[in-house]
Amino acid sequence: MTDRIVIVGGGLAAATAATELRKRGFDGSIRLLAGEPHPPYIRPPLSKGYLTGSEELSAAFVHPDEWYGEHDVQLSTSARVERVDRAASTVILSDGEAVGYDRLLLATGAEPRRLSIPGSDARGIHYLRTVENSEELRAELAAGSKRVAIVGAGWIGLEIAAAARGYGNDVVVIGRERVPLEGPLGEELGAVFQRLHESHGVRFELGTATSGFRVDEGRVTGVQLANPNAGDGGAGAQPRTVDADLVVVGIGAIPSTELAAAAGLTIDNGIRVDAALRTSDDRIFAAGDVANAWHPVLGAYLRNEHWATAKAGGKVAAASLMGESAQLDAIPYFYTDQFELGMEYSGYGPLTRGADVVYRGDPAALEFIAFWVADGHVVAGMNVNVWDVNDQVQQLIGSRRTVDHARLADPAIALAEV
Repeated sequence: MTDRIVIVGGGLAAATAATELRKRGFDGSIRLLAGEPHPPYIRPPLSKGYLTGSEELSAAFVHPDEWYGEHDVQLSTSARVERVDRAASTVILSDGEAVGYDRLLLATGAEPRRLSIPGSDARGIHYLRTVENSEELRAELAAGSKRVAIVGAGWIGLEIAAAARGYGNDVVVIGRERVPLEGPLGEELGAVFQRLHESHGVRFELGTATSGFRVDEGRVTGVQLANPNAGDGGAGAQPRTVDADLVVVGIGAIPSTELAAAAGLTIDNGIRVDAALRTSDDRIFAAGDVANAWHPVLGAYLRNEHWATAKAGGKVAAASLMGESAQLDAIPYFYTDQFELGMEYSGYGPLTRGADVVYRGDPAALEFIAFWVADGHVVAGMNVNVWDVNDQVQQLIGSRRTVDHARLADPAIALAEV
């Protein structure tokens, strides 16, 4: 068993690893280096309950402040890690402190993917990743009666759109896709979400690129769109402008691999790790958004940015840090809340490409379960406004048993009997 474990990161994976280490009886030192000026927190409330005003910020924190002292976890906030010295087994902080380790966990997360186009440095353009980002955006949205343009028609973009409309703002969502969420859900189910948002007054500009921002006296006043027929904004595009008082960009995230890359660890769409979350250095592990982990079920590497994977990864990392056998084989899971729609999704996104979609219930009524079936097996499931079924959906996915489409669609047949 190791004596000194250092954890770099201030999110759910980092906090879960520290928690699990103590639960498993690790009695050595734990130093948790959080880069932000807060104890570790989870990110879903930043685009959901906290942003809409239905939850207090305290709901985002993994533990109350006193937990760390009570469990002998040395928490350092605003701790900027400059580099990892593998030869000396130390982590070097920006103030010059050298923190020694026997095992190291990198849970450095990800950063928002940013636009680098004309006007992109103007005031009034927001990205959502941190507590401060959410606080600033919430303050602007809560005033209401603003023209809000959201660049990105994925999960974050739609959650922000719902929050903005809830405060009485005029909202337009801009995306390259033919329908929102086309990538993860497909065109048919993406259209379900589009109709929901349109019924609440959200407008869409889809199949188009954002080519720049109109700026007046340093502040954004509009989003310039390329001609939809010239989607890449290249030659022949005729830009037009959507008026905006503020803009939110939600076009994905990039794993924060700088520390790992500088330390010479293997990088491939994140820090490449095995199923035990071990990097190319057997004393260094990675978990959470930054980890591209070998998934034993998929037989491929998978980097997943949802909170459930961060939590599962923190637990696996703790076991691995203690020299115990563990692997990250959990079925990916996430949820969303938008207007009157609540949803849970479990499954393997890479396996849904080309899969059949089987519905149990009525998508038009926003009360249904959608199953993705590939080679006769359920590889993913999404329950919309149907509750207490996610465990059954996960069991169905995990069983890998062959299913009959008609029985799967029949609500009179229990999922355990499909």
